[in-house]
Amino acid sequence: MAWSWRYETADGTVLDDDALPGELFPSRGDAESWLGETWRELVEAGTDQVTLLEDERPVYSMSLHEDD
Repeated sequence: MAWSWRYETADGTVLDDDALPGELFPSRGDAESWLGETWRELVEAGTDQVTLLEDERPVYSMSLHEDD
């Protein structure tokens, strides 16, 4: 099983930007730790929210904006 993040706009539109990381993680904890370290860069690149995927199955979504 692989974990990854899907990058989205505030309305849930998926961002298909090749400049955004396409990281795959061996565990949920690794994926969440990575996001904790890089979320500011993702916001600067235009990401408003992310969805954690286990393989292709959505697990949860969350905003990357501090005021949400």
